[in-house]
Amino acid sequence: MFFERNKQDETKRTLPSFNRPFKKVQKVLIMTLMLAGLGINSVVANEDENAALSTIFHIYSKGEYVGVISDEEKLEKLKKEELQKAASEFENLPLTIGTDLSVIPERVFTAETDDSIVFEKLHEMLSVEAEAIGVSIDGELAFYVNDMATYDEVIRKLKLQSVTEKELNEFEARTASSETVPPLKVDETRIANILISGEIQAVPGKTAPEKVRNAKEAMTLLNKGTLEEKKYVVSSGDVLGSIAVTHNMATAKLLELNPGFTENTILRLGDELNVTAIEPYVEVEVHYETKKKETIKYAKLSEEDNSLYKGEKKVTQKGSDGEKIVTALIRKMDGQQIGSSISDEKIIAEPVNKVTIVGTKVMPSRGSGTFIWPASGGYVSSQMGTRWGRTHQGIDIARPSSYEIVAADNGVVTTAGRHSTYGNHVVITHNNGYETLYAHLSSIDVSVGQTVPQGTKIGVMGSTGRSTGVHLHFEVFKNGSNIDPMSFFR
Repeated sequence: MFFERNKQDETKRTLPSFNRPFKKVQKVLIMTLMLAGLGINSVVANEDENAALSTIFHIYSKGEYVGVISDEEKLEKLKKEELQKAASEFENLPLTIGTDLSVIPERVFTAETDDSIVFEKLHEMLSVEAEAIGVSIDGELAFYVNDMATYDEVIRKLKLQSVTEKELNEFEARTASSETVPPLKVDETRIANILISGEIQAVPGKTAPEKVRNAKEAMTLLNKGTLEEKKYVVSSGDVLGSIAVTHNMATAKLLELNPGFTENTILRLGDELNVTAIEPYVEVEVHYETKKKETIKYAKLSEEDNSLYKGEKKVTQKGSDGEKIVTALIRKMDGQQIGSSISDEKIIAEPVNKVTIVGTKVMPSRGSGTFIWPASGGYVSSQMGTRWGRTHQGIDIARPSSYEIVAADNGVVTTAGRHSTYGNHVVITHNNGYETLYAHLSSIDVSVGQTVPQGTKIGVMGSTGRSTGVHLHFEVFKNGSNIDPMSFFR
């Protein structure tokens, strides 16, 4: 019995070791079936929950919360309406919504939105921008134009204010060509370069449609710095100075802006004055290269010669101009020349200098007291004395062999000109108490202050003044009184 009980106990202890794997499999199957049942129930539950959820849309602008709406399509419709409204006013401009909006969707069980309030805010917030071309000058954005075609048109018109269309076309064709530029011909001028003051560039960007300028407005801005010139209407008590001070400018600048006015202009009530100082954004500088034949003027040289009397001259070499070919660069700003420089110069004919011998011999200015006959022969046609009821103060010499008149003695010319009675006449002071007068000359060859030695030609016999024919009226004075010239020739 004992043995059998033990054997039964032993059997009880060993049997579980054979049945344990089978029980584990049973547990796994049961757990799997239970989990599968739970999964089916979870899917059904999620589907029921999703059916109950709604989508709302949170709107943000630049990080600031605007509100929540129920329908994103309404937002897109509002954007479209704003764009259509702007497009009707600004044709041919590519427009976009400029307001930065962020839309964040959210799934909720209860959709609580405030569409009317949010859309009213959005209507006020939404801005329309135009895709345009910004005109940048020296790195600063000055204004916008429609597109690149307008920008190119403006730049071309800007250049055409300083050059002709033909010149610009030729310059553009030449710079665009890969061929070597031919050398300049004589008397040819062409554009070497066209520069716009300041670095001007086209910059794509966006701006309010009303700020986009057409070509005409852009040109006005570039030339004047403003689209509208401010006018001032003259009122009681106004003067130019006070108007200038009021508008922070000098009176000279105010007059420059108003060409019809001067410092002496009397202002009237109601007169309009321009008080906008024009400050162009840019100016155009054009460089021209030119090739011309130029004259080299001959120099006038003088050499002293003590064998000639002082005041006498003799040309020993006639002068003649030379020629040269000059290539120069000429700079013009807004049509006005502001500078030039010579890039090449070639002489093709040297000039010949004019050489004049100048006398240095001092001529005596004091008379010897002995007079020579002042004409080339001839005879005394009228003596000194009473004639025709009046006193004849000198002698008349007529019918000479030549009409040359000479100084009767050394002296200095004190008078050389025209007189109502004497006509062309000369007076010589001999610095020894004597003076001589030569009248009715057809021409005079000396000048006041000139020292003349005895026998120097002083003029040509004629019939000027109160005269009845060609002759020389000759007078002699001593210490201021007339004396008979014939006393020196008997």
